Amino acid sequence: MKCTRELLEEEVSTLKELIDVARTVVSSLDLGHVLQVILSSAMRFADTPAGSVALYDADKSELTINAHSGLSHEFVNTGQWEIRPGSLTGRTLAGGEILFVGDTRKTFYNINPIILKEGIRSLICIPLKVQSRTIGILYLGDFVPREFDRDKLKLLDVLASFAAMAVDNAQFHARTRLMAITDALTGLYNRRYFQQMFGRELSRAQRYHKPLSLIMMDVDDFKKFNDTYGHPHGDKVLGVMGDILVEALRSTDFAFRYGGEEFIVLLPETDFPNALLAAERLRELVEHESIGELKGIASHGITASVGVVSFPRDGETCEELLNSVDGLLYRAKECGKNRVHYRCEGELQ
Repeated sequence: MKCTRELLEEEVSTLKELIDVARTVVSSLDLGHVLQVILSSAMRFADTPAGSVALYDADKSELTINAHSGLSHEFVNTGQWEIRPGSLTGRTLAGGEILFVGDTRKTFYNINPIILKEGIRSLICIPLKVQSRTIGILYLGDFVPREFDRDKLKLLDVLASFAAMAVDNAQFHARTRLMAITDALTGLYNRRYFQQMFGRELSRAQRYHKPLSLIMMDVDDFKKFNDTYGHPHGDKVLGVMGDILVEALRSTDFAFRYGGEEFIVLLPETDFPNALLAAERLRELVEHESIGELKGIASHGITASVGVVSFPRDGETCEELLNSVDGLLYRAKECGKNRVHYRCEGELQ
C-alpha cells in the first residue's frame, strides 16, 4: 500500500503534467505535434503500450489516424476506416462517453478485425468533444486483457478535453488561412498565393536544376457569355473551370484563379513536352466537359485559349515566364481561340 505522502506526490506530478499539456495546447497550432504530446501523456497515465488519435469526418462517416504510438506499420497504413454498425467506435461517437473493453475477444461489442489482427486485447475509447460534437477518438490499448483504473479515466477525460481544444483551434486556424489564399468562387488558390508559390517553386527549380512549367488559360468570349446568359451563369462557368482543373491535375500541381476569367497552372518538375500534353488535355476537357456541366444554360458549353511555357526553355525569371505565357495566350486568342500556343524552338521571344 502506498502511504499518503506517496499518493500526494503522484497527484502533484500528474497535475504538473496536465498543466504542461495544457501549455502545449494553447501555445502551438501544429496539430500533429499537439496530438502526439497528448497521446504520449495519456499512454503514461493509463500505462498502455499502444495508442492513437483518430479524427472523425461526419460527412464521410470515417475516422483518420492523426497520431499513433506502439502500433505496427500495417495498422497505421490502414489510415482511415468507416464506422461499423454496433462497433465500439460507433457507440463512442454516438454516446460521447468513455468506453473500455477488458478483453476484445470476450465482449458483445463489434470489434474491428484490424484491432484484433493487431493483437490488442484491451482497449479504451475516449471521445474528443467540442461542445456537443464528437470530433475524434483517443484510443489506448494493451496487448493483454486487463481492467483499467477508473480514477485514471477521469484524468484521461481531462486530457481528451485538451485534445479536442487543440483540434478545434488548429482546424479553425487552417480554415482561416485557407480563406486568405483561396478564391471563394472557384475553390482554387488566388493570385496573391500564386505570386508566393511561383517565386518559391522557381527558386527551387533553379537551385536543383529541375524544370518548371506554367500554363495560362482564359475562357473564350466570357464577356459575351455574361451578357447573353447573365452574371450568375457566368459565375457557374468559373466554378466549372475550377472543378475541371482540380479533377485533372496531379496532387503535386497547383491551380490558381489569376483574375477575372484567367487561370494559371503551376507544374513543378515538369518539362515542356509534358506541360504541352497537359495544356492540350486541359483545353479538351474544358471544351467537352463544360457541355454537360452547363446543360440547360448553354448547350455548346465553353472553350478556353491556352499558353504554355517552361523554365529554363522560355525564361529564367518570374517576369520573363509570365510575360511569355501571357503573350502566347494573347496569340492563341488572335489565331481563332480554343487552342494552345507555345514558342517553337529557335523562335525569338
